[in-house]
Amino acid sequence: IRMFFSLNISKNVMCACGFGFAETVSCFSLTVSLQCKILKCNSEFWASTSNSGPEEEFCTALRAYNSCVRRTARTCRGDLAYHSAQHGIEDLMSQHNCSKEGPTSQPRDLCHYERSLPRNTSPPNYTHCGFFGDPHLRTFGDEFQTCKVEGAWPLIHNKYLSVQVTNTPVVPGSLATATSKLTIIFKNFQECVDQKMYHAETDELPAAFADGSKNGGDRHGHVEIQARYIGTTIVVRQVGRYLTFAVRMPEEVVNSVEEGDNQDLYLCLHGCPANQRIDFRNFRARAAEAQSAARTRGGSGAHGFTYQSAKAKCKERLPVEDLYFQSCVFDLLSSGDINFTMAAYYAFEDVKMLHSNSKRYHIFEEDMRNAAHAGKDILSLLLLNLLAVLMWMECCTVYL
Repeated sequence: IRMFFSLNISKNVMCACGFGFAETVSCFSLTVSLQCKILKCNSEFWASTSNSGPEEEFCTALRAYNSCVRRTARTCRGDLAYHSAQHGIEDLMSQHNCSKEGPTSQPRDLCHYERSLPRNTSPPNYTHCGFFGDPHLRTFGDEFQTCKVEGAWPLIHNKYLSVQVTNTPVVPGSLATATSKLTIIFKNFQECVDQKMYHAETDELPAAFADGSKNGGDRHGHVEIQARYIGTTIVVRQVGRYLTFAVRMPEEVVNSVEEGDNQDLYLCLHGCPANQRIDFRNFRARAAEAQSAARTRGGSGAHGFTYQSAKAKCKERLPVEDLYFQSCVFDLLSSGDINFTMAAYYAFEDVKMLHSNSKRYHIFEEDMRNAAHAGKDILSLLLLNLLAVLMWMECCTVYL
């Protein structure tokens, strides 16, 4: 039986200091229970011959197809598709002068993403998205944003997968929110998987999908979902009273959006809408002013942290002053909830596990500023080119 979909849950409790991705146990597996597997033989054959190659390779794939069909004889004897495949194989062998004896290729496994790719193609490019804290978003394009996004918002929405989060205010009257609910829907995909849903809420991080599929014991910690048929790994955690989300996904799957769907609110791909973003720098300036005022009054910040004490606390877990460190400081100042220190820490640990480019683990404010300037430069260049084209067209019109 080929396992292509699993859900693992960690033995570690979130408040523990250790970080034990290695300490996971397989707790869910989904297998196909179809009696007649002839359609699988058909799709494996056509997938293996999708790129036209030498006649010799075609004959090798055809022999593998024949072997697959013969293995289904007992369960498919009364199936019309089975008899059609038998006659089709005979015709193709005759047309291509293929010998029934000879090597057979290993068919591509459609329910394992990397094995399903055409031969001689370069390895897939994996991308990462993370959502954590008050909340902070790292997009598939490595943009880093802090957002308000109160209520229900879609993180991912493509042909294979939908992820929706619900964010609630952390402190009454504050713009800061954090994730209290998360729903993941895996859509039907050929014979690999029927629709499957995972739902988590604060204090309810189940070791099972919504249909009751579950592991062999009660454990608490982080949940790791492996959807091998789309090459995707998802990690869901509860830290304090709120949830975090991280995903590793092939670029091809990331961009497989449904035609005609409104993708503007696919946060992991496009980021948060401009009117939902919070500016780190403005917040820090206000925090510095508040700290100065508190010092004058002889007190601390609004939620028990000054800017300096928040930096010191975050430094304990995040020694590099990148945007994960800055998000930790932001969260402590905006909420006073020390658990957000661990949320930022685990979000960065997830990056190290899920991101394919180690040089992009850390993101700094300068990176975001440089990207913004580059975007403005490109826009200016496009506008200049458009203006030149319009002027050229006007000159040509006058000349004619």
